[in-house]
Amino acid sequence: MAYLVLTVVGDDRAGIVQTLAEVVARHGGNWERSELAELAGAFAGIVLVEIADDKRDGLAEALSDLEGTLHVTPYHGPTQTAPAQGEEVTFTVLGNDRPGLVRDVTRAVAAGGLTIDRLTSRTAPAPMSGGELFEATVTARAAAGADVAAAVDALEKLAGEIQVDLTVA
Repeated sequence: MAYLVLTVVGDDRAGIVQTLAEVVARHGGNWERSELAELAGAFAGIVLVEIADDKRDGLAEALSDLEGTLHVTPYHGPTQTAPAQGEEVTFTVLGNDRPGLVRDVTRAVAAGGLTIDRLTSRTAPAPMSGGELFEATVTARAAAGADVAAAVDALEKLAGEIQVDLTVA
């Protein structure tokens, strides 16, 4: 069996996921996991599909036929999914939005040798100040030898500008 990681982008409209699911099912693929969202009128996402080795190329070709209505790029990944390893660190960030904030947060995460498994973010109007608030939830994983304390320290140094709620699992 093979795994395909599909990146999906197109103008948002009804039926996008159904169209993609039809193509995957027609070629014998199994839709394993996905993260899909509408962002500023565009539909974007990532999908993990398991498929028999001899059907992988046919599925990839069928997905390219969707071009024009939906841009789908398959990544021919490893033949099996590896279980996540290492200490998990989950934290939320909340603060005034500004350019470079994601760079600063991810720099702090990388400083401790952590890899990001998931990052979800949004901006919203600040209730009383009239500005914009930035909120993110990050789940990261510490590889062997990673310095989680260094990452926590780097995040706490940002605390003058942002609030960080940190949970180490």
